[in-house]
Amino acid sequence: MKLCVFDFDSTLMDGETIDFLAKERGVEEQVSAITEKAMQGELDFFESLTTRVGLLQGLDAKKAEAICANLPLMNGAIEAIAGLKAQGYTVVVFSGGFRIATTPAKAILGFDADFANVLHVRDGKLSGLVGGDMMFGYSKGDMMKRLQTLLHVSPQNTIAVGDGANDVSMFAYADTKVAFCAKPILKAAATIVIDERDMRQLLHFI
Repeated sequence: MKLCVFDFDSTLMDGETIDFLAKERGVEEQVSAITEKAMQGELDFFESLTTRVGLLQGLDAKKAEAICANLPLMNGAIEAIAGLKAQGYTVVVFSGGFRIATTPAKAILGFDADFANVLHVRDGKLSGLVGGDMMFGYSKGDMMKRLQTLLHVSPQNTIAVGDGANDVSMFAYADTKVAFCAKPILKAAATIVIDERDMRQLLHFI
């Protein structure tokens, strides 16, 4: 068994889901500034996530779903996942973002499973609350360990691909640690650094 785990926002998807939602709500500048600091490792991930989601309160849930169903994919993402699966990898997404974005992407990109957070809805609008398995800076590492145990996969047969500070924890459980167009904090922990915004570059290293 071989496992490859991807981050979603700014890795398989070209941008940050929460920034697209914030633009619709009219709070893009506030949210983007917090997102950038969180991905640089300058803010606690849980606090930054709950603060940003709070700013989305009142956004129409159907509009949010429509936005998340049409997010721009990273160049080469489809081909990279197809190439990994052809080599026998199980491909999974861990996202500190939201299931309403990763689930539609699964049908397009063809990865095997996704773990992300859930935006709470009340009376047809986002309530400003969020819950799920990816709420903390350490969440991806915890989930990686659990998934490896379940699938009987060793770190030697595990690849982790991400771009931000909340991906550092999953790097601890993968021998192949790929920083993709990443923040300095993640590059420092990586074994492979890709600075070209084309996910097909990953296949040259595998």
